[in-house]
Amino acid sequence: MYLDYYGLKEAPFELAPNPRYLFYSPRYREAFNHLVYGIRERKGFVQLTGEVGCGKTTICRAILKELGDHYATALILNPVLDADQLLRAVALEYGLNAKGMDRFETLSALNQFLIDLLFHGRDAVLIIDEAQDLTPELLEQIRLLSNLETEDRKLLQIVLLGQPELRDRLNNHNLRQLRQRISVRFHLNPLKRWELWPYIQHRLQVAGSKGGPAFTVGALWRIYAYTKGIPRLVNALCDKCLLAGFVHRTPRIDLPLASLAVRELEGNVAV
Repeated sequence: MYLDYYGLKEAPFELAPNPRYLFYSPRYREAFNHLVYGIRERKGFVQLTGEVGCGKTTICRAILKELGDHYATALILNPVLDADQLLRAVALEYGLNAKGMDRFETLSALNQFLIDLLFHGRDAVLIIDEAQDLTPELLEQIRLLSNLETEDRKLLQIVLLGQPELRDRLNNHNLRQLRQRISVRFHLNPLKRWELWPYIQHRLQVAGSKGGPAFTVGALWRIYAYTKGIPRLVNALCDKCLLAGFVHRTPRIDLPLASLAVRELEGNVAV
């Protein structure tokens, strides 16, 4: 509704994890570099944790784009499966026909696929999102996948993305074998207060902004007070702010408009 009014080519605050909108603050750049390093240097397991809505999946999408065709990638977005289903899901993500196969057959087919990749000079990456939902049985299955290797290298690089609960789960004594294999770890924090305006400005520019709309200091204070710097909440609230500015026919998002946007986001609850 507000794109023409603000001179935007597309909605700047969509919640989809679009890597074009990834804001490379120092912390986010560090997270990106850690993951790329762990994958390219064949470290086996890489772990990225962060609060809900902090941008883990967006970083993941950006990494998939960065890796390019040299890597065969599999992305598991919903790991709430049993061990056999998870193994089949991984095989299917790599384009293998695992229908009707048992666990041993699926693992054998996957191992052969990875060896063929290696023969053709390519590497394989498995990324599991929402890994905090994995049961101990599934985590053990993933550890066993990491055993697929030749004499001198791992055949599969595994990236675990999850909420902070993932760290607590991996501290379980029974999972110490898996924890010891994770050589690259990074925890993603929300945006700092001083990063809020550069983040908003970046998304507006990617969406085609030529300078507007303007956010006042008061509006930025209200946005940060409500969102605590969590990008997903920032996106949701800024979208409401632009809609409120459009309705009131003003290109200037000030404190009253930001407060109105908060109330609307909360379902008209006084905040």
